[in-house]
Amino acid sequence: MVDWLLTQPIWLIALFAGLLTWGITALGAGLVFFFKSMDKKIYALTLGFASGVMIAASVWSLILPAMEYSELLGYIPWIVVSVGVLLGVAFLYGFDKALPHVHFGDHKPEGPRTNLSRTRLLMFSITLHNIPEGLAVGVAIGAVGVFLNQGDPGIAREALIAALAVALGIGIQNFPEGAAVSIPLRAEGLSRRKAFFYGQASALVEPVFCIIGALLVTVMAQVLPFALAFAAGAMIFVVVEELIPEARNMSTNTGAHYSTWGFTIGFIIMMVLDVALG
Repeated sequence: MVDWLLTQPIWLIALFAGLLTWGITALGAGLVFFFKSMDKKIYALTLGFASGVMIAASVWSLILPAMEYSELLGYIPWIVVSVGVLLGVAFLYGFDKALPHVHFGDHKPEGPRTNLSRTRLLMFSITLHNIPEGLAVGVAIGAVGVFLNQGDPGIAREALIAALAVALGIGIQNFPEGAAVSIPLRAEGLSRRKAFFYGQASALVEPVFCIIGALLVTVMAQVLPFALAFAAGAMIFVVVEELIPEARNMSTNTGAHYSTWGFTIGFIIMMVLDVALG
């Protein structure tokens, strides 16, 4: 299958990967048809797992390759990565301040004042957090196009396998994330169908930004290391700003370490996927 994908346009490979991550999100959101509520310990475990996957992907799938590609292009690796990560964090920070949104739990709405319903504000928040995941997969796939354009099919094949590992890792953490979106929405009073719709729709942005990231890197090969570090910074922002604090808030006194174990498991799984497949 890898060899067949290498014969396809980069945008099509990116679309395939983006639809994979969205599809797994939809499967997770479908759990709302079987469960009406989610135990706080399981929710904490889920959020911790997603955090572990995203941090591991940021390091092994984005930052380390960014350093390698920087050296190939004659850049100073630590400067490229530092600038890219900083811009990624600043990008998500700007969106966080510019868009009205609200987080799960008893949090107050954040961002500009608005009359939008709580459900729509939740959708803004979830969509914001899925943007860097789509970018991460797209940029990784964009590296494939760069090497193909340079006439390096062997390296392009390795890059594609690594990119698919990133997509699979993001998809794995999207499954519980989809449930973590739809089930709480059901508990807040939405019907099962509406809760599922919003749960799966939260990841529709991923295929879009996956294609954007892939095409950007393919057209401008020089920005590849910066783009990888940028995606890493954006994901780190999501983890530190939202996922880990929320996971800790969901942990009870008797299960305070659920988020920690979830993080550890997610981190190991993503690391193994990247090292074994990449």
